Amino acid sequence: MSPLPPTPLFAAERAAVLVSCALSCSGSALLLCSHARWPELRTRPRQLLLYLSLADLLSALSYFYGVLRDFQRSSWDCVLQGAVSTFANTSSFFWTMAIALYLYLSIVRGSPAGSGWLWGFHAVSWGVPLAITVAAVALRKIGYDASNVSVGWCWVDLEAEDRLLWMLLTGKLWEILAYVTLPLLYILIKKHINRAHAALSEYRPILPGAPALQPRASIADKKLILIPIIFIFLRIWSTVRFILTLCNSPAVQNSVLVVLHGIGNTFQGGANCIMFVLCTRVVRARLLALLCCGHCAQLGWPLQGSRGSWQQPQPHQDKDKDKDKDKEKEVPSPEQSKLLSST
Repeated sequence: MSPLPPTPLFAAERAAVLVSCALSCSGSALLLCSHARWPELRTRPRQLLLYLSLADLLSALSYFYGVLRDFQRSSWDCVLQGAVSTFANTSSFFWTMAIALYLYLSIVRGSPAGSGWLWGFHAVSWGVPLAITVAAVALRKIGYDASNVSVGWCWVDLEAEDRLLWMLLTGKLWEILAYVTLPLLYILIKKHINRAHAALSEYRPILPGAPALQPRASIADKKLILIPIIFIFLRIWSTVRFILTLCNSPAVQNSVLVVLHGIGNTFQGGANCIMFVLCTRVVRARLLALLCCGHCAQLGWPLQGSRGSWQQPQPHQDKDKDKDKDKEKEVPSPEQSKLLSST
């Protein structure tokens, strides 16, 4: 079969992907700033999230340049952009799986990963993508791909004879493994949490603190379910176009599929920001306090610096907080509860 012609990118498609890149850059930057601004929030899961945000930020920047240029042939900046996006995108896969593995070890196995595990995560999540990218560039496998397996940016040169091997090594293999590994780990975590809730329910009549933890546990449960679902929803479109390209199907040039692929590959940083900043009560409260401090001062509302949140004074609030703290101390596994709430 003759190879497919290059996929044309229309102005609306490019604009949608560029907006997604900009939102992802902003979301990753917000995650990095929140980590730097509030040291008390630097738990181990959020430390791993910091490295994931760095990879997503670099990935979104490289994709932004690629979509803006809309390469029509191989060139030095095409190879450079393809190398950076390959490294950052592959690293993002590894850090995403590292976070899932850390949560599994901490919650299910009950043995939080120490510094040795962290150095191992660094070695794999940065080292393996770097080695693959350097090999691909040295062997001249990165280049123009006619936007059939990308959306304007450069990746594996479609003229390479062993392009399938390098497409797998530079992203698709790790992407497909993540489709299997992430749901499996999060299902095991969810089942463990459900068993813990069932065991705790027997003691709720004598443990008044158990109902107090239910809202936080419920939010954590929803996040644990959403993490693999969002990842798969964002990434599946690039896998679909990859398979269609291998099958030489003209459906790979479908405009809706092209836009979904472009947004899915570039919006990971934005999705992480929504999940772990905007939908995390502690971080969201601090952001509101930071953004609205001047407005609150004009209204005469006190800012509680230790909590990082702002609200109107309520006479019984301090007593309720003290009671909640006493109740939480009575509930088993406080470290796991802290881990879930921070996640």
